[in-house]
Amino acid sequence: MRSTAFYRNEFIIHLEKKIEVKEPKNLYEPINYILGLGGKRLRPVLTLMTTDLFGGILQDALDAALAIEMFHNFSLVHDDIMDDAPLRRGKTTVHEKWDVNTGILSGDAMLINSYQFFESYDSEVFKKLTILFSKTAIEVCEGQQYDVDFELRDDVTIPEYLKMIEYKTAVLVAAAMKMGAIIAKASQNDTDYIYEFGKNLGIAFQLQDDYLDAFGDPETFGKQVGGDIMENKKTFLYLKSLEFAPKEQQESLKHLYSLQPEDPTTKIETVKSIFMESGAVEEAKKEISDYTQKAFDALVSIKMSEKNKSVLKEFGENLMKRTV
Repeated sequence: MRSTAFYRNEFIIHLEKKIEVKEPKNLYEPINYILGLGGKRLRPVLTLMTTDLFGGILQDALDAALAIEMFHNFSLVHDDIMDDAPLRRGKTTVHEKWDVNTGILSGDAMLINSYQFFESYDSEVFKKLTILFSKTAIEVCEGQQYDVDFELRDDVTIPEYLKMIEYKTAVLVAAAMKMGAIIAKASQNDTDYIYEFGKNLGIAFQLQDDYLDAFGDPETFGKQVGGDIMENKKTFLYLKSLEFAPKEQQESLKHLYSLQPEDPTTKIETVKSIFMESGAVEEAKKEISDYTQKAFDALVSIKMSEKNKSVLKEFGENLMKRTV
């Protein structure tokens, strides 16, 4: 079976062929820059892999994969503006390298480009892809708004948080896989179940990302470790700590999340120690494992060879072992 590296390479070749810097340069150079920063290319790889595993033609999925990656990077450019983030994949963010106005406008162009990549498909596939893509795009916006709202609330619950990451992150992973299945002309049943697989894997992926944000290696993670703590984001680790920690530690955590110190080092280390001592870290790992298993459970109902199902399972297992 083809490797993840193979799919990634096929996608990058297509990306480099399709993306060009044209006039006005200040609109297109930031697009080229963010797309050139690399990253895992998780979503386009999944689109190509899914088409392949369902017996479709890999090349037919390249434009849909590009639409997914373009949209994902558009959302990152705008998220970084909203978070005032200095780094993305270990490099300067678009709005820091250029300016906020450029980041907004280049992001807008990326969103429009995303839809243009579907124009290469016949009318039936085009309609299915764009309906799914529009539904997913608005859910990503809803997820981002939930995330923003949570910053102002002190009563965020775990179910609310899980819904937020489902919309903000997981639905795009799910859509990437469903698009691959649609292009391969898979049955409605199979496209629905591969969506469930991708959604649950996406939730596990985001929970893992939250964990790595606090406890990842700065050399490999690519983003600023402790960024969520600095921004007082109410992640799964934070919410579970409030649920599990003794009252004194709960009060300490709430107080720390009301501060914006000039040097956040002490705050980050103190919060991390509460996360560990409260048992929140172990709970997060368990939740990651549970959602990964839910993803694997969805594979049971898909009409696909066991060999191909094992490829998807191995991909999910490797994703949960990542350090980046």
